[in-house]
Amino acid sequence: MDKTYQPHAIESRWYAEWESQNYFAPQGSGDPYTIMIPPPNVTGSLHMGHGFNNAIMDALIRWRRMQGRNTLWQPGTDHAGIATQMVVERQLGAQGVSRHDLGRAKFLDKVWEWKEESGGNITRQIRRLGSSVDWSRERFTMDDGMSNAVKEAFVRLHEDGLIYRGKRLVNWDTKLHTAISDLEVENHDEKGHLWHLRFPLADGVKTAEGKDHLVVATTRPETVLGDAAVAVHPEDERYRQLIGRHVLLPLVNRLIPIVADEYVDREFGTGCVKITPAHDFNDYEVGKRHNLPLINIFDQNAAVLAKAQVFNIDGTHNDKVDPSLPDGYAHMDRFDARKAIVAEFEAMGLLEKIDEHALKVPRGDRSGTIIEPWLTDQWYVSTKPLAKKAIEVVENGDIQFVPKQYENMYFSWMRDIQDWCISRQLWWGHRIPAWYDEAGNVYVGRDEVDVRKKYAIRNDEPLRQDNDVLDTWFSAGLWTFSTLGWPEQTDFLKTFHPTDVLVTGFDIIFFWVARMIMLSTHLTGQIPFRTVYVHGLVRDGQGQKMSKSKGNVLDPLDIVDGITLERLLEKRTSGMMQPKLAEKIVKQTRNEFPEGIASYGTDALRFTFCSLASTGRDIKFDMGRVEGYRNFCNKLWNAANFVFENTEGKDTGVANEPVELSSVDRWIISSLQRTEMEVNRQLEAFRFDLATQALYEFIWDEYCAWYLELVKPVLWDEQASPERQRGTRRTLVRVLEAILRLAHPFMPFITEEIWQRVAPLAGKGGPTLMLQPWPELNPERLDSAAEGDIEWVKAFMLGIRQIRAEMNISMARRIDVVLDNASTEDLRRLRENEPLLNKLAKLDSVRVLAEGEQAPLAATALVGDLQVLVPMAGLIDKDAELARLDKEIARFDGEIKRVGGKLGNAGFVDKAPAEVIDKERAKLAEAQQARARLLEQRERIASL
Repeated sequence: MDKTYQPHAIESRWYAEWESQNYFAPQGSGDPYTIMIPPPNVTGSLHMGHGFNNAIMDALIRWRRMQGRNTLWQPGTDHAGIATQMVVERQLGAQGVSRHDLGRAKFLDKVWEWKEESGGNITRQIRRLGSSVDWSRERFTMDDGMSNAVKEAFVRLHEDGLIYRGKRLVNWDTKLHTAISDLEVENHDEKGHLWHLRFPLADGVKTAEGKDHLVVATTRPETVLGDAAVAVHPEDERYRQLIGRHVLLPLVNRLIPIVADEYVDREFGTGCVKITPAHDFNDYEVGKRHNLPLINIFDQNAAVLAKAQVFNIDGTHNDKVDPSLPDGYAHMDRFDARKAIVAEFEAMGLLEKIDEHALKVPRGDRSGTIIEPWLTDQWYVSTKPLAKKAIEVVENGDIQFVPKQYENMYFSWMRDIQDWCISRQLWWGHRIPAWYDEAGNVYVGRDEVDVRKKYAIRNDEPLRQDNDVLDTWFSAGLWTFSTLGWPEQTDFLKTFHPTDVLVTGFDIIFFWVARMIMLSTHLTGQIPFRTVYVHGLVRDGQGQKMSKSKGNVLDPLDIVDGITLERLLEKRTSGMMQPKLAEKIVKQTRNEFPEGIASYGTDALRFTFCSLASTGRDIKFDMGRVEGYRNFCNKLWNAANFVFENTEGKDTGVANEPVELSSVDRWIISSLQRTEMEVNRQLEAFRFDLATQALYEFIWDEYCAWYLELVKPVLWDEQASPERQRGTRRTLVRVLEAILRLAHPFMPFITEEIWQRVAPLAGKGGPTLMLQPWPELNPERLDSAAEGDIEWVKAFMLGIRQIRAEMNISMARRIDVVLDNASTEDLRRLRENEPLLNKLAKLDSVRVLAEGEQAPLAATALVGDLQVLVPMAGLIDKDAELARLDKEIARFDGEIKRVGGKLGNAGFVDKAPAEVIDKERAKLAEAQQARARLLEQRERIASL
């Protein structure tokens, strides 16, 4: 291998090799294990959330693949209806052409052309992140198989009475002219106004204060034209006598009732609320409770209709057009109408006051326009019957959420679920399989031929297909089974469904996770997955959500491959229309990345993601962590080079020659067993952070920092026996080979590169590391005695190193050591390891203080009860040694105070288990004894 770790020299090469050899395809002989990739939108590129998500999924799939499971990780992309259509429309707009100029068929041809050109960007990124997905089974939500599944699902749900067409309120985007989902609505904090309007009481009725009007406070005076009632709280004494009476609605002169409803906040405004059921979601619910009419006053552009259209509360047309809408407002934009209405109220003396008011303004996440709740004909899924079964499968444990608390969020949504609007007024998407005759009757079928046969419609009778398409979440809800061939009962569907794990963020539990559960349980009779692993959002180093407007977005590939400051600035300010915002982002970027972003490689980024993956918590992404794990990759690379230098061309004992394992060898083997057990245990619990922590500590602290140092005397000692050297070489290569298998799910590239070279030395075979068996604990290799001996050696050497550092004694200078208070076990460990200690700690001699002998003036280190003394004659700086002892005494003072405080706390002593209390008491006694010995040493030095 190269002396220096260069990730780019290995990563692309190995991925191409894996893919060309079809290693990602299902091939294990064990039980099936399936993960479906959450399909990213075909319009864009992967962001940090995708990078994190892919790192977690690939760690799981590589782990299970190495365990011998028959693994399938299926990739795919989503057609992203609105987002994709907007991209292509913008391109056409730049040429002075609209989609209506082209017509539906030609416009869709343009969309498909764009998809073919740009769709490869995401797959390129997924490959660059090392994701071992089965590319032969890549799916797209608009491919033929998916389209057939979507039509089949729609028809079956309609036949089961679970899909219907109705007129209800939706989030209406007045720029895109389509309904959008709640997920596509962003609520912005904005400054606005609260208008206090007077509504005259009818029939000479007066309030308790003797007023002839009610004052309502509203943020939307333009919707006065559609008001159907004024609501007050049923327990509000100010208005109780008015419940059931009427007010005369200004401008339209329509009598509307005063109703009592607990929705009203008595403390807000005047405690009177105008109710506009056709233009506010909360008012719609109030309207249902009081059977109020739905009065629609806007068209699809949010302009005032010439005459208001009146509907029944169930959304059906009641053949009425409200004649009371005043003249002069027809075709007026809603915000122009607002100004005109407020002016007219003021002219009539009915404007009480206007207050400044902070409010949440709903805007379309793509159009940026203010969303209008609008009454329109749409297709809906009746969700309550579906939700019942979907709740049961989580309650009975068929599906488990990790972490478990997200089940509460799921239950909260599902038990208060509303019917799902699944139609969108777009051209790009799955066209709704419904046809209309000239009388407006609707027929649902798989295609027109199916409809005519099913409903006995003559071929000469004209039919037209519904122009709307389905919500993207509808096809996404079928993802786990439609991609495996449903409705056909394919071998893949039978083998790999239900899937095992869904890895997703908490923000789409309702929009996607819940809908997959509802649709899968109903259409297939199976759950879609057994476990939902919910991860947090990836935030920047300051804990802020990453967004383009904040200029803190990071592209995972910029971290993998590196990016110059100039290119980073270009990416972050691209499309910025506000110069001040762009200037702010430039400044922030220059401060954070003055030299751009270095190239860290995929393995370092993936290990960072996994190390941050504590269940359910948002991830505070820190570039310092990436740099640290890039150093970790370097450490592993350098360790491998050390192993190769000392084993290649030499006997590594893999041909069953006799070997002798030292206590050092037995210690690292035993420690490896415990690490294998811990990594496996934490992966089973989805604690990727703890799994990577255990792995990191073993590789860095045990194998690299200690084992490679402790074996040098054996490797380099010409007097060492062949059996001992052979045993050490075998341990070197076999432990390294096991480390690589253990680390492979997190760092696939560097581990594959090193494994190819170490495998023959360790007696292992096979074309690739990714198909090697996963390391498992072998209890027979646990060796507590060796672990105890080497921990003693490590503590001894650390004590010597600490004394050298604090007393500024060069490592080149050999020193004498005296031992005091040595137990029989200490003496045994000294006898067995003295040559090792002499070489590595640079000791001239080690002797045990004779009974009754006065200890020399010395610097002291403690190894349990053993005192390791370095005589200071000719070495000591009295003042420095006194300062060091004072520092150690203070440390034990703190420990004594802390533990003593716990033991003096009656609440702790009464509640804690007996073994915990005993452990704390032992800690206190040990600290007190150590402090006493240090005080004695200090007195001797101070007396000089």
